[in-house]
Amino acid sequence: MSERPTTGISVHPVPGLPEFAPGDDLAAAIAGAAPWLADGDVLVVTSKVVAKVEGRLVPVAPGEDREAVRQRAIDGETVRVVARRGPLRIVETRHGWVVAAAGIDASNVAGDALVLLPEDADASARRLRARLAELLGVDVAVVVSDTFGRTWREGLTDVAVGAAGIAPLVDFRGAVDAHGNRLETTQVAVVDELAAAADLVKGKLAGLPVAVVRGWAADRPVEDPGTRPLVRLGPGDLFRLGTRDVVATRAPAADLVPRPGELDAVAEAFRVAVAALPEFPVVLRYGGADDGVVDVHLPERATVTSALNLGAVLGAVVVQLHAEGWATRWEPVGTPGGSSLVGRLWLGSDPA
Repeated sequence: MSERPTTGISVHPVPGLPEFAPGDDLAAAIAGAAPWLADGDVLVVTSKVVAKVEGRLVPVAPGEDREAVRQRAIDGETVRVVARRGPLRIVETRHGWVVAAAGIDASNVAGDALVLLPEDADASARRLRARLAELLGVDVAVVVSDTFGRTWREGLTDVAVGAAGIAPLVDFRGAVDAHGNRLETTQVAVVDELAAAADLVKGKLAGLPVAVVRGWAADRPVEDPGTRPLVRLGPGDLFRLGTRDVVATRAPAADLVPRPGELDAVAEAFRVAVAALPEFPVVLRYGGADDGVVDVHLPERATVTSALNLGAVLGAVVVQLHAEGWATRWEPVGTPGGSSLVGRLWLGSDPA
């Protein structure tokens, strides 16, 4: 692991770069504008110029609605909608990034195009690093940066979406601090910190897409992992379902794989859901021998009011269960002959 050098670091913009277009030699342009690059420097390049030279552009035809084109482009780059509010969507991209509008940029580009994220920014960083070694004979690390928002914080900052020649995380787990406390979870995303530092001299309106951070004692990994270690998805993702606006994506499961604990899970979900309707009771029972089936009863004969209340509660229950990793299917039964049974809630795991 590497600590920040006590001598400090410096950050330098790279002026004099052209407006880039598909097919341009980005490395040659940087080498010409920054022949002073030295071993150990960290070159930070905005993802927009990388995407431009790689042709990651979406054309907007004359007279075409640019916002409609942007929404279609977001659809094409999205593997999962995390949250939405009006036209704003927070999505997971094919790269694994969770970001607004799939990282598609409509600023600092002509009105007849939109800019996507690079197809593989780690590979782009590796190619740029190797090419600069050929042109200038220097061993530099490369970080490809993009502007992201932050959950629960206003404002934007640059983070790394691609990296080469540098370990993305500095791992302090197992180290002991000055008070004798052993660090259990601390990993510092140094490539994100370097991206943000570089943006202080690049800016958003200055037309300076490249900067150099000097003085950082970067780890040189034997195997170049890029930025993949930064992605926290799957079991480590505590916010997978996003906001309430994602309820529409919670489609009922056609087939379910039984798993233990369904009655306890349903009971807890109903407990949470009825907190807003404390006077609305339900009764839960196993639906027979079949695993994963819970009968939902009303203690009194169903009325229009109780049906509406039950619908509100069930909606909250299904969201709660999905938040806990369950797949569900609701089957209304009705109340023949005055029965208190109103439906069966099936739950388990999604076989897909």
